[in-house]
Amino acid sequence: MLEHWLDWTLDDRLPTRRSGRFASGSYTFHAPGVMELTPKTPQPDAHCCIFSAAIHGNETAPVELIGAWLSALEAGSITLGAPVLVILGNIPALRVQQRFIETNLNRLFNRDLSDSGVEPDRARELMAAVDRFYADHAQRPKLHYDLHTAIRDSLFPRFIVEPFSKTATTADQWHWLAAAGMQAVLHQHQTSWTFSHYSKHYHQAQAFTFELGRVAPFGQNDMAPLAPMQALLTALSQGQTPPRQVPEKMTFFQVQHELMRQAEDFTLYFASDTPNFSCFEPGTRLAWDSVAGDFIVGDTPLYVVFPNANVAIGARAALLVSPSQAVN
Repeated sequence: MLEHWLDWTLDDRLPTRRSGRFASGSYTFHAPGVMELTPKTPQPDAHCCIFSAAIHGNETAPVELIGAWLSALEAGSITLGAPVLVILGNIPALRVQQRFIETNLNRLFNRDLSDSGVEPDRARELMAAVDRFYADHAQRPKLHYDLHTAIRDSLFPRFIVEPFSKTATTADQWHWLAAAGMQAVLHQHQTSWTFSHYSKHYHQAQAFTFELGRVAPFGQNDMAPLAPMQALLTALSQGQTPPRQVPEKMTFFQVQHELMRQAEDFTLYFASDTPNFSCFEPGTRLAWDSVAGDFIVGDTPLYVVFPNANVAIGARAALLVSPSQAVN
């Protein structure tokens, strides 16, 4: 049942039976692409975990990663010990393997959202699912790992974006993430209405956006580098303490500036295939449009992450970051 859930979701043929059991727990289908797993024997120190993927529909490696984990649960080779909410975000976009249908879902997770359409309606459905899940497990520590892949190459192929929030990241998280094969950490500098930010901002969860390599079609992902990440998901879902390594294994960055597109004539003055974390020296002209004028790197080098000149007017076209101290 569990291992077929992904296929059923993509084929739009969910079974009429909305709940059932497997060896170490039970499952409930709350909505298309939203499944809750409840352990038969909850472990006392387990988190209540949200594992989400396909918030962008062309990011398939995280879906395959979750599929492998669900297959192991179904087969009984791992035992569920924690409550887990599993989410496939943008199902229509995932079916056609494109980033979104009308607008970027990962900018809409705000309780004041008033827009209508495919992605805004889905954002409201997912926010409600998160609220309900955390309310049902209020006594447990909350965790949300939102799994993505990037649209371009990266000098650090596997990295984490830590949402901006008053809720501090615990020391354990940094040790677990280092052991999960993460290579870099990007600290956000201001509110950004992403899915992981929603859980951290409204529910004080330990929450991150993961970039797990580069976008590829189903069946063409190199899953071997993600084995440590699967080990982390497995340990947390079993209610066990994950493996640990020192955070200094990762390189830490702090966002210094968000480069915004403010006009139709917006231009980035570097190659469209420039990898994430490429460095630009002081005095380098990075961007121009007729509203904002030039953006030129100041006195210290800046590294570019998520550059995309083709975003909507008013949207972020790149993050500019600088190295920061590792967090212990």
